[in-house]
Amino acid sequence: MSTVPQRSQAIDVMRGLTLTLMIVVNMSISDDKSYAPLLHAAWHGLTLTDLVFPSFLFVVGAALAFTLQKYQTLGNAAVLRKIGTRTALIFLCGYFLYWFPFFEFDKAGHLSLLPLEKTRILGVLQRIALCYGFASLILHYGRARGAIVFSVMALLGYWWIMYSFGDYTLTGNAALKLDQLILGDAHMYHGEGMAFDPEGILGTLPAIVNVLAGYFAARLVRDKGASSETISKLTLVGAVLLMAALLWSNAFPLNKKLWTSSYVLCTLSVDLFVLAILVYVIDLRKICGWTYFFEVFGRNTLFIYLLSEIAQTILWTAHVGNQAWFEWIYAHGFQWWAGDKPGSFVWALVFMLSCWLVGYALDKKRIYIKL
Repeated sequence: MSTVPQRSQAIDVMRGLTLTLMIVVNMSISDDKSYAPLLHAAWHGLTLTDLVFPSFLFVVGAALAFTLQKYQTLGNAAVLRKIGTRTALIFLCGYFLYWFPFFEFDKAGHLSLLPLEKTRILGVLQRIALCYGFASLILHYGRARGAIVFSVMALLGYWWIMYSFGDYTLTGNAALKLDQLILGDAHMYHGEGMAFDPEGILGTLPAIVNVLAGYFAARLVRDKGASSETISKLTLVGAVLLMAALLWSNAFPLNKKLWTSSYVLCTLSVDLFVLAILVYVIDLRKICGWTYFFEVFGRNTLFIYLLSEIAQTILWTAHVGNQAWFEWIYAHGFQWWAGDKPGSFVWALVFMLSCWLVGYALDKKRIYIKL
């Protein structure tokens, strides 16, 4: 009697590789002190950094191929409880992450609670939570056919909404208008010099497709194993999606901050190519001597991501004189001998390796923290 494998080493490595890149690119100190590939595209266009978040969603979907099947025997109530609980936990972790460190010193030197009315509601973990939750429900109730229908309608429907109710500029897009109407400026991201949330409400719709595609890719790996057929199908679909993305981008530009439909197809093509390479190298050829580093990150992914974000917040909040710890460590530990951009990159690598050591310690003790 054959059994369904419970995980794939190639997918574990891909998850860890994605987290590695996510931690490194999140360590950017400023635009002029970071290499261009480690920065998001200013608006339209694509950089290495713009591939990281959709890849994270892709591997979230890949995990569903190995977990959702276990839920089917539990009954609808139990499935809804599991999906709802995990969605809520990840969402709340993201929300509290933006509220952290919860307290601040006012001008008089008194400790006061940071106001909730200025806390960002949506963000990276919140989008992961919502995409995970909706994708899980779509797959549970709609199965494969329902997921495919949803994906087509979501990508085309999002294009229609963005075209019909605004334009593709920072100040005139429909996603911004909806977020301002429902969330309000105070609860949105202000990194663009104005209230605009790249993880806003409307952009979550096409982002769900990244999760669903990860599910289908991993299901192929799960069912067919590491075979020439699996690798060929992943590569072929990736090539088709890339061509479709490039054609569509002429009308609906590649844009991570708007999470355009062409951007979804383009990032999915890259993820499929990467997964095909990893399946070939790791699962088929058994070249695995290099994989453990990334597997460590792949086994406590969300916990280590949370740890890295909390650590960064502390480094930016605490000060040495008038300089944040983050900047002080960069200046005195790296910039003086390596230079601006190389120093920033080395600092990011050191921070990432520090996070890895935490993951390594947990892995050696077989402690796996799941949200």
